[in-house]
Amino acid sequence: MLDLLIDLYGEADGRATWARLQRLLDRYRPRLRGRSQPGARPRSLGLSERDAILITYGDQVVESGVAPLHTLAGLAARYLDGAISTIHILPFYPYSSDDGFSVIDYTAVDPALGTWDDVARLGARFRLMFDAVLNHASVKSEWFRAFLRGEPRYRDHFIAVAQGSDLSQVVRPRALPLLTRFEAASGERWIWTTFSADQADLNYRQPQVLLDMVEVLLFYVERGASLIRLDAIPYLWKEIGTPCIHLPQTHTVVRLLRAVLDDVAPHVLLVAEANVPHAENVSYFGDGTSEAQLVYNFALPPLLLHTLQTGSAAALTQWAAGLALPSDRVAWLNFAASHDGIGLMPAQGILSDAEIEALIAHAVAHGGLVSYRRHAGGRESPYELNINYFDALADPQGTLPLGVQVDRFIVSQAIMLALAGVPGIYFHSLFGSRGWPEGVRLTGRPRTINRQKLALAALERELVDPASLRHQVFARYRALLAARTACRAFHPLGAQRVLRLGDAVFALLRTAPDGGESALCLHNISGQPVQLALDRRALGLGAYATDLLTGERVAMGEPAIASLAPYEVRWLRI
Repeated sequence: MLDLLIDLYGEADGRATWARLQRLLDRYRPRLRGRSQPGARPRSLGLSERDAILITYGDQVVESGVAPLHTLAGLAARYLDGAISTIHILPFYPYSSDDGFSVIDYTAVDPALGTWDDVARLGARFRLMFDAVLNHASVKSEWFRAFLRGEPRYRDHFIAVAQGSDLSQVVRPRALPLLTRFEAASGERWIWTTFSADQADLNYRQPQVLLDMVEVLLFYVERGASLIRLDAIPYLWKEIGTPCIHLPQTHTVVRLLRAVLDDVAPHVLLVAEANVPHAENVSYFGDGTSEAQLVYNFALPPLLLHTLQTGSAAALTQWAAGLALPSDRVAWLNFAASHDGIGLMPAQGILSDAEIEALIAHAVAHGGLVSYRRHAGGRESPYELNINYFDALADPQGTLPLGVQVDRFIVSQAIMLALAGVPGIYFHSLFGSRGWPEGVRLTGRPRTINRQKLALAALERELVDPASLRHQVFARYRALLAARTACRAFHPLGAQRVLRLGDAVFALLRTAPDGGESALCLHNISGQPVQLALDRRALGLGAYATDLLTGERVAMGEPAIASLAPYEVRWLRI
């Protein structure tokens, strides 16, 4: 850790910061002792095929007179026990905008959601994932107010930029102004605001900022976090005259955070969130031991959408066959949908410009929206598609029968679940929601289309109605999760072999880390029936296989014939 701090701050300041960091760690060690076993983290990262992460807001479901976090805990206990291992509660701290990502107080629970006792209630049954919103804080936070007042401790906590500075190289994830004017005690200040005028970027060139955020992470561990999501991590460190994305200092900070947790809380996993082209995203694994243990697989959502839109698995198969990790101590966090949109940057270099344009046209035709980012010189380009994932696959105004709509959606989710890694499942995907365009009209924010909050009573009525979309999606999703849990071949660190069985089928051969169990995963992504002749010897097939979704014992002839109905999923234990 000392070497990392010297890299960031130079010899003298690095050593001084190290002395302060040691005192901070010494304070937290006894407080965290009961949460972590001493010694190295197991090679499995403490993960198994039983792991799946639910991504949800703290107030995703509401009922009158009850704290939303309490309601969420009850819903999870009734419907998700045994299917979901971890609940990622999206920022549940007091905030001023961006649905939680403009944090006012990093160490408090928003009173509108509940209390730390409500968080602990969730943690008694599920592992918990917290967000570390490291890049920025709310301009309504006490930190920023103290900065404007010029208080010595906070006077350099945020990034003030001199007028006329050359910021032309800065890579932007938004089309909003990069700098925002504020009136401070010392006069006019232009503050770096990457994501919005309400979110002021923290200045990690100041050691105090780094120490403050390290303490926030340790506090989260003390409060029960087993995974910590590093929000918007690529933009963390700024150097004028550079692109200010993926800078070496950013990776050094991630390595430091990893070293801190390995020291005092080795059970905690870091999860890097980097909505960038795939080749850049991989860098947040470091050398496979030094940075995040999990990285969001941002290329997957647009590739799945492209696959179902075109009826061809060719691009997905080509990409998946080339997936490589720097070690066997890291894994992808695979997801299809989240609280944000479907990122387009991650598809660059995988899909052609024309194919990305087709995704945009397809989403807009299905009622979706497009968010943009700004380049040097003012040019704008599409950044993400804002659309509910079910709607992206099935036009809300279309005539496709409901059963076929569900089939198309489920095959997309099955592919995500079958891929090596840990699945992250957005609440609205698991519970069969459609988009909420009315929310966009209410807030003026495109991302609201996929962030509707639900009344508990209405949700539960639909879940018990066999004719409802929610019931059909949830029942099918639960079956997939049960099948995945029952087969060690789906271990996040298990081997993965991508098979080329024709453009209509996405196929994987998964094998448990100890080689003791394998699963042949077949996904028909087309609207036509498919029959496959499988080479038993090449695939290691025995005389019989077991269909994990139906329990059927399947005879494997020579060649083995597998029939798939349109959009059918078959997972065969072999």
